[in-house]
Amino acid sequence: MNTGPRIRPGSPAADPAVLRQAAALCLTYPDEAFHERVPLMRAAAPALHAFLDHAESVLPEKLAEHYVQVFDFKNRHCLYLSWWLDGDTRRRGESLVRFKAAYREHGLEFSDEELPDFLPAVLEFTAQTGDDSLLREHRPGLELLRLALAESGTPYAHVLAAVCGTLPGPSPKDRAEARALAGSGPPSEQVGLDGLAPYGHLGLLPVLSGDH
Repeated sequence: MNTGPRIRPGSPAADPAVLRQAAALCLTYPDEAFHERVPLMRAAAPALHAFLDHAESVLPEKLAEHYVQVFDFKNRHCLYLSWWLDGDTRRRGESLVRFKAAYREHGLEFSDEELPDFLPAVLEFTAQTGDDSLLREHRPGLELLRLALAESGTPYAHVLAAVCGTLPGPSPKDRAEARALAGSGPPSEQVGLDGLAPYGHLGLLPVLSGDH
């Protein structure tokens, strides 16, 4: 899959597909192509204006440095959705296979440049196909990422808030509510570590202890 400019000026502002495609671009490394598309994204996705205002207010190299600073530490602001559910257990490999299977069901093949659970790729897939099942399945992880970014004060929190806003129901107010979205989760025997419940690994992370 190749994240590209599938946004058109004049697209309906409330169209989730348009917003998700624009959010996919915002959550990839801000290269020259990203900056060229900012006016297009601004016209197509008003919900992203807060982030785009910031992107246009700083030098491109500063935005790139900030992106690396925010997302280069996977255990703090991880953009790989299955990690939030599975951590680094063997169950994560099974989850990645399911992501690829979902893409293939729609006739899409995922390149090996990134893992298939990379959030920008999932957003692009959802925008192209209208199938938001992967986003809904990993809603708790999305919400935990949103909360973590908001607590860190990064403008990227606005992008996650907009993405979560395309999903049904209100967003959780705090981490406890976000974890509760997971429900009972997958069977414990699939975890690979005795006694590890869904999202249980997150209690050990800096993002959940106030260390940003």
